[in-house]
Amino acid sequence: MKKQTIWILTILMALAFVGLLCIQIFYMKNIVQIRYEQFSQGVRQSLVAVATHLEQDETRHFLEDDVSEVATSSLVPYIADPAARLGGIKYSFTTSTGIEADLTIKGEISQISKIQNSNDALGEHYQSMQDAYRNRYLYQKGILDDVILNIMSKASRRPITDRADSARVRTYLRQELDTLGLKVPFEFAVVNYAGTILYKSANYRATAADRDNMFVQTLFPNDLAGSRNYLKVYFPTKSDYIFSSISFMVPAFAFTFILLIIFVYTIIVAFRQKKLTEMKNDFINNMTHEFKTPISSISLAAQMLNDPSVRKSPTMLQQISTVINDETKRLRFQVEKVLQMSMFDRQKATLKLEEADANALIFNIVNTFKLKVEKYGGSIEARLDAMDAIVNIDEMHFTNVIFNLLDNAVKYRSEERPLRLTVSSRDLGEDRIEISIEDNGIGIRREDLKKIFDKFYRVSTGNRHDVKGFGLGLAYVRKMVGELGGEISVESEFNTGTKFIIILPLSKN
Repeated sequence: MKKQTIWILTILMALAFVGLLCIQIFYMKNIVQIRYEQFSQGVRQSLVAVATHLEQDETRHFLEDDVSEVATSSLVPYIADPAARLGGIKYSFTTSTGIEADLTIKGEISQISKIQNSNDALGEHYQSMQDAYRNRYLYQKGILDDVILNIMSKASRRPITDRADSARVRTYLRQELDTLGLKVPFEFAVVNYAGTILYKSANYRATAADRDNMFVQTLFPNDLAGSRNYLKVYFPTKSDYIFSSISFMVPAFAFTFILLIIFVYTIIVAFRQKKLTEMKNDFINNMTHEFKTPISSISLAAQMLNDPSVRKSPTMLQQISTVINDETKRLRFQVEKVLQMSMFDRQKATLKLEEADANALIFNIVNTFKLKVEKYGGSIEARLDAMDAIVNIDEMHFTNVIFNLLDNAVKYRSEERPLRLTVSSRDLGEDRIEISIEDNGIGIRREDLKKIFDKFYRVSTGNRHDVKGFGLGLAYVRKMVGELGGEISVESEFNTGTKFIIILPLSKN
């Protein structure tokens, strides 16, 4: 997969995740807002109902005191003037509520006529009944008027603890809130028009409630403005109650973040695999080139051996034999470097550890490598100052480590000055020895220093094309030094030189 394709997929997935998170956040915000509005509306409705209950209780109080002995009647008849007609005398009347009724007196025609002609006794009787009902109606109406006047004049002068005591207020609040499904704890207080608390619940703290969590309801709103009292209520666990109703959104957010983490990890792995693939391709290209040269030389030498004139010349045979031997060694060395790659996937390398003198091994390596350095007009110097250099190592791998570092110094030499190599050793104390390899080559840029020990990584050499390799040398060096119980570090300055420092433990024997 191309890097551009990976970037396009990354951007699209990132936009999708951002959009999904925005939708979830917007949806949750709307749900919270709706829950807050529903909660506030329910609380206000409950407070209005509480105030109404208290007003009804007060009205009942005055009615029980003033009209307990008065019989209430909703119909008060009003008898109209009788109208005498043949066949009977019909009286019409209307109640105080507007209901019309008729009363008819029937009998013999002669008797009805006498009544119609006289009309005095019966008229006086019904007139007295009409007066009695009117007087009773006026009496009861006066009592009700007295009750209303008492409520208007005396009620506001009663103590608020009598008109709305704490127990009744709490009971009404609890009943109304439970009716609306708002089963949450609350704290309340009753204050006067000046804001002075007249009484409050045990845990009421005005400072504990924010502006959106304090609900106020006027008690007995018909009282005069200067004598009004107010009921204040807040809910300590309002936020918990609101957010508990949207707890189902928490798993959705959790799954989204898990997917986001997996997505980011997948993208990182994809880029690492892409980089590793590029490194492996570069490795294969370099390996092909490295193998091609010795194979071509050996093939050419074999063709020359087929020439009879060459076989007759001992000098030529010796030269061809030397070429074949050198190229075979070179090919074997390249194959060995390729096989070293398999060691990186092992948790522990198989080593043949034995005690050896590091100074002696380094001295032999320097003498062997001197010819190659002098070939490029350079020089190599050994400063083996360590007094105790007995280390427990695998001689073959230790030799490869030093050889790889020296070989890199030759590869990355500077064209502007003669190559100068210095291999030194010194005592560090605490049963350790330091081995350093320093050159005056092209050096390493700061951004490359952290990556030079990575597998397949090769430092860019600009326009130079004579530097070949697989990017395995320094990775192999670090792994072997670690397997031997040591440490390796590098100091370098671009266009000045590089110094590799190896620290190994001395043999305990």
